[in-house]
Amino acid sequence: MMNRMFRGLSLSLALTLALVGCSSVKLDDVPVEDKSATSATGQPGGGGGAAATESQVAPVAADSAAGTAAGPVNVARLIYFDYDSYVIKPEFQTLIEAHARFLKANSARHVTIEGHTDERGGREYNLALGQRRSEAVRRALSLLGVSDNQMEAVSFGKEKPAVQGGDEEAWSRNRRAEIVYR
Repeated sequence: MMNRMFRGLSLSLALTLALVGCSSVKLDDVPVEDKSATSATGQPGGGGGAAATESQVAPVAADSAAGTAAGPVNVARLIYFDYDSYVIKPEFQTLIEAHARFLKANSARHVTIEGHTDERGGREYNLALGQRRSEAVRRALSLLGVSDNQMEAVSFGKEKPAVQGGDEEAWSRNRRAEIVYR
């Protein structure tokens, strides 16, 4: 009986201390210092128009086609799968063989194989299925002689659909693995 009271008192004390510790954090304070440009007069925000300090950061030109620019010419990079399956269909065998030939001839090149699913099913299930799809393509390339250190298999599950929609046509285009050169 006394042991129970001691445990209850200890637990209450621990919770009180935790709450007191949390209350010392000021949530309204901004933890980031304002580093906006200042004008020649020292006013934040530039207030002096042309006298404002220019940023020394150069913009980055991102090439949205960079992942598709390299690789074998005129060879598709998408492998489509049946519903709830990670079996590579025979019609995609020549595509995989072409990528394997290219990767073996260019041992400095690397690919990421991205597995995707349609929107049906839970998040965890679709991430696992997308991973199985990317791993199936990775294994096929490996069996054709591509070095394992040239490939990485990842899953996006249903997070990056190729096509929006809730019909079979959209779902069939989202059940895929993409070979992305980097």
